[in-house]
Amino acid sequence: MNRYGIYAFADEASSSIDKQVEALRRNGLCGLEIRDVDGTNVSSISLEKAKEVKKKLDSNGLIIWSIGSPIGKIGITDAFEPHLDQFKHTLDVARELNAKNIRMFSFFLPKEKRAEDYKEEVIERLGRMVDAAKGSNICLCHENEKGIYGDIAERCLEIHKAFPEMKGIFDPANYVQCDVDTLKAWELLKDYIYYMHIKDARADGFVVPAGCGIGNVDAIVKEFIARGGRHFTIEPHLTVFDGLKQLEREGERTLIEEYKYPNSDAAFDAACNAFKGILEK
Repeated sequence: MNRYGIYAFADEASSSIDKQVEALRRNGLCGLEIRDVDGTNVSSISLEKAKEVKKKLDSNGLIIWSIGSPIGKIGITDAFEPHLDQFKHTLDVARELNAKNIRMFSFFLPKEKRAEDYKEEVIERLGRMVDAAKGSNICLCHENEKGIYGDIAERCLEIHKAFPEMKGIFDPANYVQCDVDTLKAWELLKDYIYYMHIKDARADGFVVPAGCGIGNVDAIVKEFIARGGRHFTIEPHLTVFDGLKQLEREGERTLIEEYKYPNSDAAFDAACNAFKGILEK
């Protein structure tokens, strides 16, 4: 376990940053992929709040591995300038938190439209964010996510070839929910993957503990480690948590009706234990 950097979206245990620290410590994790901070998305907190959060993490021997931002989770036809301003603020927050990475996405596409019709606009917008991040020493990391341009491996590959400096996050459950074979996706993208989100899903899309679905989490984690991979973020999604409704498109819901737990702490701990079990095999 000590060989790896294991982090978590601890806002799934609680929106309270103090309780997030408690959840990380009782599970022996290294730190946060920070997303919700006392009820506010990390991309919207003040720099003063960021300093306060960093002090709490420092005093508990924890780090902030990545900013779990919603950057890129707007429609490709939505106004971009305000979003770019939010991204620039997120860069400032990341610096205050001493986070080396920002998780981001590649824009929701209109339903029933062809993805290829929006490639040029996606690349243009991503390019402007890459330019804004130059000189910051902060790595931009693209995550595959249902409904965005990079929801399938082939389009993720297009993004990485266009922006070699942008690294990849591999989320098996998100691929399952897009009817993508995770092993084929891994083969296509493995040279670009910087870290993994530990989340699994069944064939019907229901999110389950790592190793209990069809995401081939065990096999992919094993190969990722064999290739030198060391960083993982646990993303439980096993119960509804306060910030989830703000992260999804209107009319969509996360498929989490099975593997229910009595409270968010129990669900968080179950997700951590499932991943530890994979590492111990």
